[in-house]
Amino acid sequence: MRIGIGVDTGGTCTDAVAYDFDAGTLLAKGKSLTTREDLSIGIGKALDALPPGLIRDALFVSLSTTLATNACLEDKGGRAKLLIFGLTDELLERFNAASNYGLRKGYVRCIDTHGSADGLVAGEPDWDEVLAEHEAWLRDADALSASELYSMNSGAPCEKHLKKLSAERFKLPCVCASEFTSELNVLVRGATALLNARMFPIIGEFVGAAIKDFKKRGCKAPVMVVRSDGSMMSSELSRSRPVETIQSGPAASVLAGKSLCDENDYIILDMGGTSTDISIVRGGRPIMADGGIQLAGWQTAVKGVLASPFALGGDSAIRLQDGKLQLSPRRATPMCVAARRWPGIKDMLAELIRSKHVNKFPLHEVLYLVREPAEQKSYESDELALLKLLRDGPCIVDKLQSKAGIDLYHFNGERLEAEGLVMRCGLTPTDFMHIKGDYAEYDAEASILAARYLLMGMGRDDSQESISELADDAYELVEGRMFENILRVMLARQHPAVFREGADEQVGFLIREAWEKRPEKARHNHGSAPQNSPGRKHVQSPVQNPGQLQGQSPGSGSLFSHTFGVNAALVGIGAPTHVFLPEVAKALGAVCILPEHAEVANALGALMADIDVTVQVEISQWLSSNGQTYYIAHTPSGSSRFTSLNEAIAMAEKASAEAAISEARTRGATGEPPVTTRVERHSFTSNEGSNVKLGCAVISEVRIRLG
Repeated sequence: MRIGIGVDTGGTCTDAVAYDFDAGTLLAKGKSLTTREDLSIGIGKALDALPPGLIRDALFVSLSTTLATNACLEDKGGRAKLLIFGLTDELLERFNAASNYGLRKGYVRCIDTHGSADGLVAGEPDWDEVLAEHEAWLRDADALSASELYSMNSGAPCEKHLKKLSAERFKLPCVCASEFTSELNVLVRGATALLNARMFPIIGEFVGAAIKDFKKRGCKAPVMVVRSDGSMMSSELSRSRPVETIQSGPAASVLAGKSLCDENDYIILDMGGTSTDISIVRGGRPIMADGGIQLAGWQTAVKGVLASPFALGGDSAIRLQDGKLQLSPRRATPMCVAARRWPGIKDMLAELIRSKHVNKFPLHEVLYLVREPAEQKSYESDELALLKLLRDGPCIVDKLQSKAGIDLYHFNGERLEAEGLVMRCGLTPTDFMHIKGDYAEYDAEASILAARYLLMGMGRDDSQESISELADDAYELVEGRMFENILRVMLARQHPAVFREGADEQVGFLIREAWEKRPEKARHNHGSAPQNSPGRKHVQSPVQNPGQLQGQSPGSGSLFSHTFGVNAALVGIGAPTHVFLPEVAKALGAVCILPEHAEVANALGALMADIDVTVQVEISQWLSSNGQTYYIAHTPSGSSRFTSLNEAIAMAEKASAEAAISEARTRGATGEPPVTTRVERHSFTSNEGSNVKLGCAVISEVRIRLG
């Protein structure tokens, strides 16, 4: 029996599975809360749900994660600096590098050089002058990075020199953009290298925690990590190329969908605790991001699946605004989860209900201390007072005034939460799933108490019927948000020119109206949502005229209706999707597929990745001053000139095959990796009908399946 262990660490939960590759069956699964203060705790708890023998006998371990994605979205990471060779600071301003690429001032310096575009002349700067001007700035970093103009042709001599200098003089790691991307745009390469350097501590901690937990359990199998494009690399390589994991989680969900779904066209909704990712598979192949992944202002050269995240998860805070329920992009620890850890929270909520104290603030929410700040001098008195109070345990917002003298009308604790020092507990979709009985892992009593307080703020009866109606309203909010974002993504995909900047407010209004007035809208009993039997998929029958606006009765004056729908199945991944996705699929006239083990699908998908390497060497065609044609092969080690195309191709074939094999071994391949090489000739047809040759590309590929 060949066993694989898959682990997925998200912002909220960590999942683990044991899988039998020979039988194609899941042997065991485990789930725990992600422990950000020490990732090994959450990973260890998930692994403890698996039989120890399966872990010891594993053939290999594969990890996927959203930690790098979340770090980008939250603007977190190590302190890194970037040198761009061949550009000037003036050009950075002209290209608006901060807004367009994520290259903000303070993190980037330019060094002008005079290399040639064909790579045959590599112009290095006066390094003594570089050090005299920038040494102090370079030393004030945890890691350095470098990007060089024309490096794909010149072999990147400036990048290599800085890397050597960084190790010998500064004792710092240095990321050379040319080592893992051949993107033409030097600013995209620079952004990729800088982001990679920033991600060192994020992925380093994750991989280190996982390896520690597996070693503790006697597992000696190699540990691999899912890359953004759905292939895998060794855990050691992931430490030096963490930027290649920024879409690791969505890539794993696509791999899971492919293994669990027999449709050719489908839309994957991967719903976690913090966010939901939408990915599209067309003709059995995932749609990839054009050019490279763009995320939170960063434009990178990282190849990856096209994933569209939006702020909706099991931990999304649900609050009152103008007396109505609203979904907030803020993440909160669910009340039911918090009460399991601190049972006294239920007493706080019960006392608040008895007091009948209601105002515009979410007085029922609870704050707790995650970690201490590195220093305290930059914080205001109210912030320090809150930190001091929370050292003794969680505190309900209603008591901040009486216990710490904090005036809610003037206090702003956003900074403490943004920096990860303080966390908030509140009502979430997870709480309402506990109230309705769709999920029963934690303390539903705390969820009910918080819901009763919300009813008080809405002026509604404190009754079981009102609580049930409130839960229905919360479900409606979550499903409506799903419906809206699926359509926004599909509109942008179907009409990219029109929706380049996304759907505007008018289109958004029509989408929301279509949801609100959809056919057969009624309060539905989610508690009886159909469950999958093993190996089966749940299919929701399409409805007639999905999403159509239902006007008034004939003669009432409503003469307009419109319809939204999708021509692809919806595949739900993540624990909450079996609750919310069927109603959304019905409104869109789509088949709804809820795979077995959807709650741990990303951990399973991590085991479906393989080592997949592609190296491309371009051969450009030139014309000399005397009219003779010559060719330049642009290999990873530099450019070489040839008078014969066949000689250039032969050299390029050797160079690309060697580079592909070397990269495959770097990613974790052993032995003699199989390599295939092909030549693609570039040409176009002129207006006169003649065929014009433009050189060619030599492509070598290595693909290895571990499972």
